[in-house]
Amino acid sequence: MEPAIFHGLGTAIVTPFHTDESVDHASLRKLVEAQIAGGVDFLVACGSTGEASTLSEDETIAVITTVLEAAQGRIPVMAGCTHNSTREAVRRSIAIAKIPGLSGILTANPYYNKPSQQGQYLHFKAIADAIAPLPLLLYNIPGRTAANLEPATLMRLAQLPNVVGIKESSGNLAQIGEILALKPADFSVFAGDDYLALPIIAGGGAGLISVASNVAPKLVSDLIKAALVHDLGAAREFAKELHAVNNALFSEPNPAPAKAVLAMMDLIEGDTLRLPMLPVSDATREKLRAVATDLGLMPQ
Repeated sequence: MEPAIFHGLGTAIVTPFHTDESVDHASLRKLVEAQIAGGVDFLVACGSTGEASTLSEDETIAVITTVLEAAQGRIPVMAGCTHNSTREAVRRSIAIAKIPGLSGILTANPYYNKPSQQGQYLHFKAIADAIAPLPLLLYNIPGRTAANLEPATLMRLAQLPNVVGIKESSGNLAQIGEILALKPADFSVFAGDDYLALPIIAGGGAGLISVASNVAPKLVSDLIKAALVHDLGAAREFAKELHAVNNALFSEPNPAPAKAVLAMMDLIEGDTLRLPMLPVSDATREKLRAVATDLGLMPQ
């Protein structure tokens, strides 16, 4: 397997919308520039934070293309592609894999169906085989999908040549610890929850795929860089700085709080979401404003 191209901090970038709910490509380009300036290592377009489940296939391809064009090859770009039908997930993954310049695909557990471990294995294998040799990063997020990818099944998938790692969002540190103990040396384990980045990296993880880095890319990048070189003292201090913003960003369903802060920062036009997602409450908005002000994120 080639050396890992995904390492360090990846931002699961939001998809900005105009007030009419059309995609705001100009704000998306601005966000990409802010992420690169903040020192992130790669971007993930059209993930959960990018509201991929509300985008049409044409919109998905347009968003990924805009992110790639804005990044201009400066950092790798990965695209999310998840579906509960294996046949449809394969078809869409093949279409996305054809976008020039894409570095890999991220795909989560098939949702709603509650598949067995063998069903998940065959689902992920079908996607990996269909897009090979393009790298595939798996995404375990049972809180949203009602399916947990168990370590034994993951180790079988890790033998596939283009399955390069996993974004682990189970929140189960015992399970993640088992994965870190069993994984091949060239298999990357990313924290999928900002608040677990430090323990996962300390245990041998490759980095973090972050929500918080949408709004504070440099601070999250500093945390991950310190953790990866085992500067625990510095990493702890950065984690303390980020504690309040991490809590605030998950006080209501993601990505509504992140979009609210980005709008306050004048990085996106507004905090429009598509139903069934809703903007944050007034109380949460004020909490977010206070946290963003304390971190110096608000425009001067």
